[in-house]
Amino acid sequence: MMMLGPIGFAAPWLLLGLAALPLLWWLLRALPPVPRRVRFPGTVLLAGLVDPQPVARRTPWWLLMLRLLAVAAAVLAFAAPIWRPVADPAPEDALLIVMDAGATAAPGWAAARSRAISAAEGAMSRGAPVALLLADGQQTAALTFSADDSLPAALRAAQPQPWPAAYPPDPAPLLEHAPAAGLGTLWLSDGLDHPNRAAWLIALAARGTVRVVPPATPPHVLRMTRDGHPPGFEVQATTPTAPDILALGPDPQGIPRELARLTPGPAQVEAGITRRPVTADLPPELLGRVTRFQLDGVESAAAVVLGDDRLRRPVMAVVGPGPSADEGQALLSPRHFILSALDGPARAIEAGLSDAIAAKPDVIVILDRAGLPAAGPLAEWVAGGGMLIRFAGPRMAAAPDLALEPLLPVALRPGGRDMGGALSWGEPRAIAPFDPDGPFAGLTVPRDVTVRAQLMAEPSPDLSARSIAVLSDGTPLVTRAGYGQGQLVLFHSTANADWSSLPISGLFVQMLQRLIDGAGREIADTPSLTEGGSWTPLRLLDGFGRWNDSPDPVPVAAEVLAQGASPQVPAGIYASGERVVAVNAGAPIARAEWPGAQIEAAGAPGLPLQAWLLLLAALALMLDLLGSAALRGGVQRRGGLVAILALALLIAPQDLRAQEGLIPDLLLPYNPLPPSESEAPETAQLDPDLVRAASHFALAYVLTGDPELDGLSRAGLTGLSQTLAARTTVEPSAPVGVDLETADLSLLAFLYWPVGDRQPLPSAQAYLRLNRFLRGGGMILFDSRDADLAGSSADASGDLRRLAGPLDMPQLQIVPRDHVLTRSFYLLDSLPGRFDGGQVWVAADAAPEGGAAVNDGVSPVVIGGNAWAEAWAVDQRGLPLFAVGSGFDGERQREIAHRFGVNLIMYVLTGNYKSDQIHVPALLQRLQREQLR
Repeated sequence: MMMLGPIGFAAPWLLLGLAALPLLWWLLRALPPVPRRVRFPGTVLLAGLVDPQPVARRTPWWLLMLRLLAVAAAVLAFAAPIWRPVADPAPEDALLIVMDAGATAAPGWAAARSRAISAAEGAMSRGAPVALLLADGQQTAALTFSADDSLPAALRAAQPQPWPAAYPPDPAPLLEHAPAAGLGTLWLSDGLDHPNRAAWLIALAARGTVRVVPPATPPHVLRMTRDGHPPGFEVQATTPTAPDILALGPDPQGIPRELARLTPGPAQVEAGITRRPVTADLPPELLGRVTRFQLDGVESAAAVVLGDDRLRRPVMAVVGPGPSADEGQALLSPRHFILSALDGPARAIEAGLSDAIAAKPDVIVILDRAGLPAAGPLAEWVAGGGMLIRFAGPRMAAAPDLALEPLLPVALRPGGRDMGGALSWGEPRAIAPFDPDGPFAGLTVPRDVTVRAQLMAEPSPDLSARSIAVLSDGTPLVTRAGYGQGQLVLFHSTANADWSSLPISGLFVQMLQRLIDGAGREIADTPSLTEGGSWTPLRLLDGFGRWNDSPDPVPVAAEVLAQGASPQVPAGIYASGERVVAVNAGAPIARAEWPGAQIEAAGAPGLPLQAWLLLLAALALMLDLLGSAALRGGVQRRGGLVAILALALLIAPQDLRAQEGLIPDLLLPYNPLPPSESEAPETAQLDPDLVRAASHFALAYVLTGDPELDGLSRAGLTGLSQTLAARTTVEPSAPVGVDLETADLSLLAFLYWPVGDRQPLPSAQAYLRLNRFLRGGGMILFDSRDADLAGSSADASGDLRRLAGPLDMPQLQIVPRDHVLTRSFYLLDSLPGRFDGGQVWVAADAAPEGGAAVNDGVSPVVIGGNAWAEAWAVDQRGLPLFAVGSGFDGERQREIAHRFGVNLIMYVLTGNYKSDQIHVPALLQRLQREQLR
């Protein structure tokens, strides 16, 4: 690149064209303009006269300047000028490309990879060897410098990983083959600090220049900071803004949807990192269906928190008198009050003490029971992190050794305190306001809630600290104390209304809810999920946060799993027996510092001026035409205006935005929304094939990952497209393969989905896009290709049930004989493919009561197993690929299959207009009259 002040030229040799400007000036001055023709009869008298000194009129200087300006602007434009481009690095002996390849690098991966490929190809064109270091924690061998095509191919295949980035601990062994001096380093960073990064920066800076490229998209990380109910999250980013958090999961019909949207809290900035806390305060029933929390618009495994056992409803085991103990007064028993209060915030089970401990609940509630053992399974369960909540009652008050009762937060006096005892109150006591620093802070005590009796605590120095709720006279109502890693809680009153009116108030439910929330542990204190044994991956994420089913799951030791996401433990869902735990890629982040390195300015490396110059040349030519028309006048003026309009129409349709870097960002429309989830994480532009399918109608098919099946789909839709072009006015372009994980389905109208046994299940985001596609008027043709051998129902095929189950499909019915699909173009009695006789299913005709039919009554899905693509498929010569039946009958069946394809596409494009039969009787009567004549 040649620099001329702040402007650089990518093709400077084209500037030699400016030398032709003086010659052009001379030619324009020497050649006179077209003479103006005026018809005058008297000119006949001048015939034959010759002017001895002819004088030619010269072109006006301002018109010459416009033409020279247009030529000069075009020459400069083709020289590809760039305002303030990135200066080319000095020639180096070798180039090392370093890329952060962890989960946080996923949002800007496409731009970073393009920059790396360009730098590698440029260095190899100069003869410099190039090496690649991916900071994904997996590089162990020495770096190899080469100048062949293997490195660009490796860059194109490289992907971010679903774990935090990390560098090898010692740079020296890996730089064994690198030159000691003259080594240039291009460091494509995600903007964050990673283990061993500083050591690598020092080692590389000692060997040459280190150029750091900041990320094109700032990284965002979502972390779970607290499990239990409700769970807590934290959004970390290097920018002050933070997107919303989407709670995704199946709805009651099993269809993946956005169940809730959470807004991050106030920002807390520390060392350049913005942290925003978020509490998922969702109803327990809704929270139990959440399968993942994800930052809206961020395609990264670090922006995903998967759901596991920690998001489930807490399990409460209630231990107390059985139903026979209070038979006849079930609605007044403590057990009824507790079960009613826990209905919602927790899943309550009733069991004996030994069974309750074996169930491993989060909280055990014991009602009015004394004589618990000081040592044993219950004590071990509490010490291991459980919460034991006990309620007082007549049995505890009458216990002779109440003062020695173990597993209590405070020592108790025997006998209790009530109005009829020796320590009669005289009047019931109200509950004092709660401590603002306690677990019940913020709860309002109703005035009508009073306590008539309680168990009294022995005075002790720590009694006040252990009292989390007290009466108006200062005596404790609820006490709490730690026991190992667990907690002991005692309500000094009963769980029913015998001793107080608290259990019949809403405050009782709120207090239990707060205690349940306190039973949740911080994420750092959850060793129970990873203790002992091995864990097998069920489903794994890729670096972009999409599901990537593990082809060969390898069990992971518990101690390795406890260390978090790593190359040995990719982010995903792991199981050990009945326990399920999620390993997430989000981790605390810190901003990277680059002492001694050259850091490129964030944003575009330079402003291309080519589009501006081409626009200037076009405007100059248009002004030239306008000026020429003004000088000629009359008919020529109108011709000049027509030429201007023709030039404007020629320029306007050109979408220069498709040429990367041709139009400056200032000319593009501002889009305040983030890239949609339908876009591929590798690029922010639309797939050109999908754009073609939208502008020039094309049939689309689902890419299944099976090359043979995908080739069959393409050949089948190619044959159907040829049939449509030959028999109808529809002229489809070449079929389009659609990746459900990345494609924008809103550009399509029809989608052929062959069902295969090796096809992986699409992600939840893909099903969200598919459901929007169906609701927006699109149609999917499901072809199980099994000749309906799996059964007579629409979902009899197991693969079909697996793939189509999450879709929001209407009620289905077998295609009626008078359905629009049988007469949209041809009149058909059957809908065969390569197979015949299988049932074909469409949406039922019935509309919702009181409303209009969905999609104007057009079925969003057609389901069958007749292998239509095999009947339509043609080779490159246009000949059928597969045999259909035998002899004439087989070719007749193929013809009917093509007719069904034509009917299907006409049904997709025109809808159900042929279902309108209002004029049929009149038409029949008219035909009858014509025949009688």
